Parts: sequence; structure tokens; C-alpha cells
Amino acid sequence: MKEIMAVIRMDKMNVTKKALTDAGVAAFFAREAQGRGKGLVNAMLLKGAAKGYEEAAELLGEKGRLYPKRVLSAVVHDDQVEEVVAAIMTVNRTGKPGDGKIFVMPILDGVRVRTGEEGRKSID
Repeated sequence: MKEIMAVIRMDKMNVTKKALTDAGVAAFFAREAQGRGKGLVNAMLLKGAAKGYEEAAELLGEKGRLYPKRVLSAVVHDDQVEEVVAAIMTVNRTGKPGDGKIFVMPILDGVRVRTGEEGRKSID
């Protein structure tokens, strides 16, 4: 099993939900988050701001702000990963900075609390 975690634009939530359903993912989690990409800020300014230099924090201005995002998390079977990642990419790609990121992580096991089912059965 794998966990697919996707960071997407807020306005892409509905099309992403449909894409996940169409790809066979019936259950997933979504939460609101804030973040920004590394390309939007000078790394030296960030270091200065982290050390408490007020002038560095002031120079960050609008470029240092955090943007609203959604973080989706779905646990899928190994053979579903490529299809699910492709589905998320298809509906979220605009070609502009801020389209998001997708991470795929191994899941060792899962247990359904209600029934005690483990492994593959826990997500079927």
C-alpha cells in the first residue's frame, strides 16, 4: 500500500475529488493548509528573517507570504499509484508556479477500527 499526499490549489478541490473518484479512490482526507514554493523567496532573506533581522523580514514582503492550499491524502494499493498520480496531475496542472506537489510514501499496514480487518482489506 502507498499513501499519496497531494498539495493542490484551493480552487482545484472539486475537480480533484471527481478525478480521484474516477480513478477508483473512494476514501481520502483533505485539510486546509498554507504554504509557498521555494522559487518565490530569496533564501538569504529567509535566513536573515529566521535569525530575527527585521530588515530581512520587511524585504520578504508579499513574496514571503503563505498561500492557501489543500492537502489531500489517500491510501491506495500499489497497482493504483500511477493512475491516481496521473489523475491528480491532469486536473491540477496549469503550467504556472503553485500547481502543487505530489508525494508517494509506503504504508506498512492498515487496520479498519470497526472490523479489525488488516492490510489490503483495511482499504477495500
